[in-house]
Amino acid sequence: MSIAPAPGRAPVAVSSCRTAVALALCGLLAGCANATSGRPGSGGPSQSSGGELVVYAAASLADVFHGLAPAYEEAHPGVHVVLASDSSGALRTRIEQGAPADVFAAADTENPARLQRAGLTRGSPVAFARNRLAIVVPTDNPARIRDPADLARAGVRIVAAAEGVPITAYATEFLGRLAAMPGAPADLVARVQANVVSREDNVSAVLARVELGEGDAGIVYETDARAAKNVRSVAIPDEANVYAVYAAVALARAQGAPAADDFVEWLRGARAQTILRAAGFLPAQ
Repeated sequence: MSIAPAPGRAPVAVSSCRTAVALALCGLLAGCANATSGRPGSGGPSQSSGGELVVYAAASLADVFHGLAPAYEEAHPGVHVVLASDSSGALRTRIEQGAPADVFAAADTENPARLQRAGLTRGSPVAFARNRLAIVVPTDNPARIRDPADLARAGVRIVAAAEGVPITAYATEFLGRLAAMPGAPADLVARVQANVVSREDNVSAVLARVELGEGDAGIVYETDARAAKNVRSVAIPDEANVYAVYAAVALARAQGAPAADDFVEWLRGARAQTILRAAGFLPAQ
């Protein structure tokens, strides 16, 4: 097993990446994309050049795609899935700049749709999962946050994601809904925004900083909160929470066609949906 280090971020493990050239390409994506491949297959008709299928996946999908990749390879001998993860917006930008990828799986529908409008996809984005938001705090909860409205309390340190990251748009919608609830202060959104102490590249980085105690709270996805060991969640009322819709699309430059098209459809199938549900994702509607 080898590791592709990413400056300033925790690396994601890499297994059986096809060649040193592929590793170099993954490293050149932005110095922070993380790559991994699944198990080697035994040859078969659904292959890209060299038997690879390069999948760019949103940071919140990184863990579950480590389970999806070998499951897909088992059902498609000869195909080796190579994963790279970062925020959906960052991955879209790299695709626009010509970085090699066969499939793009995003934490929203807008980033894949933008690629489609630019003529960079082989078809339309396909929704394959949903998620909900969670407020996470360190296990010892030093700021004593017990309710979402506590995010607006003076002195609370909030770790957030940068503009253009899907979780930011979802969090903005959530705060708007929270502010509209009975008894909420009229300036709740402004007060929460004033408490933001850092903006991170993706949702995984938000979670990591809260886990390290470098912030009192952060808004992430339910699946992130579920998988983390050093945080606990603060309940969000159903009427304030929002659904994040995940969509995937095969890319126009895909060297792995028709495997790229097949992988996108496979994500909606029974085997993939079982793995996604086990990780806490909800079915697409």
